[in-house]
Amino acid sequence: MVKEAVILAGGFGTRLRDAVPDLPKCMAPVNEQPFLTYVIRYLLSQGIEKFIFSLGYKHKFIEEFLETEFPTINYQCCIEHEPLGTGGAIRFSIQKTTGKNVLVLNGDTLYKIDTAGFSHSHQANSALCSIALKPMKDFDRYGVVELSDDNIIKDFNEKQFYPSGLINGGIYLINREAFLQKELPDKFSFEKDFLEKEFMNKTIFGFVHDNYFIDIGIPEDYKRVQEELKYHAPDLDKVDKSWTLFIDRDGVINHEKKDDYIRNWQEFHFYDMAKESLAALSKKFGKVIIVSNQRGVGRGLMTEEDLIHIHKNMEKEIAEAGGHIDKIYYCSSTDIKDFCRKPNPGMALKAEIDFPDISFSHSLMVGNNSSDMLFGRNAGMFTVFLKTTKPEQALPHPDIDLSFYSLIDFARACR
Repeated sequence: MVKEAVILAGGFGTRLRDAVPDLPKCMAPVNEQPFLTYVIRYLLSQGIEKFIFSLGYKHKFIEEFLETEFPTINYQCCIEHEPLGTGGAIRFSIQKTTGKNVLVLNGDTLYKIDTAGFSHSHQANSALCSIALKPMKDFDRYGVVELSDDNIIKDFNEKQFYPSGLINGGIYLINREAFLQKELPDKFSFEKDFLEKEFMNKTIFGFVHDNYFIDIGIPEDYKRVQEELKYHAPDLDKVDKSWTLFIDRDGVINHEKKDDYIRNWQEFHFYDMAKESLAALSKKFGKVIIVSNQRGVGRGLMTEEDLIHIHKNMEKEIAEAGGHIDKIYYCSSTDIKDFCRKPNPGMALKAEIDFPDISFSHSLMVGNNSSDMLFGRNAGMFTVFLKTTKPEQALPHPDIDLSFYSLIDFARACR
């Protein structure tokens, strides 16, 4: 599966100047957050672990945003000191990647493709480049891509009105080594100088993804996206066995140790009614999964055996109260950029592999820290904040869908 992505974010955004006069286009605010936030979070939820940002126009805004809002992701920035065209930008940035195949996309477009399926199809066809194609109706803003029965690109047609057709969704999977071996100039258009010439060699494939798509390049779509990407709190009355509960441990199920770690079972103390809460929630949700950062192991303050002993005893007491935990995932790494360390969503993706029926769009993340809320957002879940250790948390907050004072309060709301 593809793990690296190049995000093209160096455009001038000329058509959005009236709406967003002083920012790169991908930094246009959507519900008080830069549009790029939604792009990064979706890629994280799809298992992208390394990001290369191709920057140019007003790049410092994006660099400061990444440093502040996404300090835990593994990323690099490539700065164009003069415009290289889409092709030149891709060629320049892709050299920073190391994988066999690299995802390439635009920072001003959100297209929720299935990257795992896209990657599988790309590799099965030994493609030089694969294009994600979006079906559309009644449009004149995009050209149309013609596709053969075996998914080989047959032609690219110019922009005009079409009653229906497949458009280039602006997401590519590129065989890195094969692409870099091509004799291409430093400055070129990826679409005109590469795709529209190379497809005749039958090395360019297209795969249809009829998923959510928005390009904020024009004011009408920028206005529309404000509502379409707005977070809406889940209706707890509609939660059933198709839903999954992800839940933090310390400060949620049991009392935290201030500025320290729970190092053994003797130090583990359930919150009042926590076991009864988990019993009730086990009846409501299809799966209950604990996700916990456990840096104390990584720092050598306790052993992994100590942690496992704590968890076995915890599970035993929860089961005796009538609840169950389907699986516990923990990350002991001390590296904040470790993909499995919250707020990065690696533990959620491990759970998705272990339990293929999990849907993050039908999942809740319950926690007492900002890292828990960001973990939920980065995986594409709803979020529930418990004020057990931070009763002063200001609300409303863009990363919090619901808030309760304790786990029992949440459990009662789910009945």
